[in-house]
Amino acid sequence: MTSTVPARGAQPQALGSARAGEAPPAKGSALQAVLLDMDGTLVDTEGFWWDAEVEVFAALGHTLDESWRDVVVGGPMTRSAGFLIEATGADITLPELTVLLNDGFEDRISRSLPLMPGAARLLAELSTHEVPTALVSASHRRIIDRVLDSLGAHHFALTVAGDEVARTKPHPEPYLLAASGLGAAPDRCAVVEDTATGVAAAEAAGCRVVAVPSVAPIAPAAGRTVVPSLEHVDLDFLRGLMTTPAARA
Repeated sequence: MTSTVPARGAQPQALGSARAGEAPPAKGSALQAVLLDMDGTLVDTEGFWWDAEVEVFAALGHTLDESWRDVVVGGPMTRSAGFLIEATGADITLPELTVLLNDGFEDRISRSLPLMPGAARLLAELSTHEVPTALVSASHRRIIDRVLDSLGAHHFALTVAGDEVARTKPHPEPYLLAASGLGAAPDRCAVVEDTATGVAAAEAAGCRVVAVPSVAPIAPAAGRTVVPSLEHVDLDFLRGLMTTPAARA
């Protein structure tokens, strides 16, 4: 069973061997935990969000500009939805739009939920080697739980949802919360992300970052490695990140 983060600022509690505080962190330069984004990183769903947004706003009588896609990708629901309301002038409240977007997205993943290349292999490898692993997403809990049905909840000791933290990505809180919940030091955590928003959150937390760009390009930087797909990422690769300095905000 995977644990979830309690609402608004409460500390996460992992289950089983990953219970927070039970196991001392690994010493030296060892990899202590792997923290993974969801949409666009493990599941090929960034396009689903945009399609849902286009559909909802079309029903409201508005056409979304394709250039807005890069603005809303990877961000928290409130930021993305708020931007689209302001940009279009649509007559809808933020809570109403949030429900419609989640409904549209959930409908799409109920019909098809493609994994990103290399995702299944990487999750299986981390599980086989008992590497503490968390799913850290800006998506809401209802969406994460649906996706976990396909990804396999058993792969994760902890999950963090965007509507269960006071400040979601690009703020570092989700990654700091995940690291704490797994009993790991942030700079001994490897984070895998696909957007600039998620990368910013992980780097602000002091984690090592692997960027696998899904929609917009991400440039290499100190403490950050960019690869074209998860097929280039395995446990040895993630362990090797611990020999490089972590990025600092």
